[in-house]
Amino acid sequence: MATDAPGEGEPGDREDEGAPHPAFAGYAAEPVPQAAVGSPGKDGVLELRFERGERGTALSHDYATVPFHVSGTLGHDPHPDAETVFVQSPTGGVAQGDRHDVTVRVDADAVAHVSTQSAMKVQTMRANYAAAETRLSVGPGGHLDYVPEPTILHEGARYHASLDLDLAAGASAVLGEVLVPGRLARGERFDFERCLSQVRATGPDGLLFEDATHLAPGDDAGGPGPTAPGVLGEFAVYGTLFVVAPDAALSSDDLHDVVAAACADAPNPARGGATRLPNGAGVAVRVLGDRGETVSAGLHSAWSAARRELLGAPAPAGRKY
Repeated sequence: MATDAPGEGEPGDREDEGAPHPAFAGYAAEPVPQAAVGSPGKDGVLELRFERGERGTALSHDYATVPFHVSGTLGHDPHPDAETVFVQSPTGGVAQGDRHDVTVRVDADAVAHVSTQSAMKVQTMRANYAAAETRLSVGPGGHLDYVPEPTILHEGARYHASLDLDLAAGASAVLGEVLVPGRLARGERFDFERCLSQVRATGPDGLLFEDATHLAPGDDAGGPGPTAPGVLGEFAVYGTLFVVAPDAALSSDDLHDVVAAACADAPNPARGGATRLPNGAGVAVRVLGDRGETVSAGLHSAWSAARRELLGAPAPAGRKY
């Protein structure tokens, strides 16, 4: 999806929302009883741009509207030239009718890590739905780690997340996501209505891969639910990591072997595995478990192993407080 680079034009200037995904078209017609879709506080915008300078990577542009907040950067990355941004939120979570628009640009030879300060709670919904559109671009020789904290889907939640990654020649990225199907400590499990997470990655020669996770325990169609064999089975929490490095010095097969070995060491009772992405794009990792922290730890092991091969430095520590 084409987009203006961060900093070009007026901050927060966006095209009108496009047509919703067919799975969410019925929800979109439902009026929101409180603040309407697109009103202040509902239509959040986040823009980040990283550039490489004489002292390494720097955050050269940032713009945020509620529910996003950026307090600056943290220089704690094990890579000497990398920069880190933890995106904060002053709200209680994602509510019905929210629309979030995130753009992250990493320029040539820059190394950036973007995450969130805490888990994102997708609240109970009685009308409409919530959506997040994320666009990531990495310039020649650059690298981006986009690994937010887990997404917790409360009872009745309806959530659509789409992520588009565009890589220039010699660029790489690591994308992570953990989905928690409810407030597990209070016995809430797969009580959300629908969650669709889509990822699309392109390179200089076009499409690299597309992936979608569509879980609909509230669907009346009667299809197999998330706990069915071949879906999540006896597990609850689902994690995905994409190591996208089509031009890495390490071959796709060798990168797969390194990441697969890290998955084999995932902490019990998590179960993880790795597979090669099409078009020599890199490696996909799936981890299943009963708790968010266990799945996150499994993904972190794979992320750290991949990062050592790509950048010569491990993944940053997960502690954010």
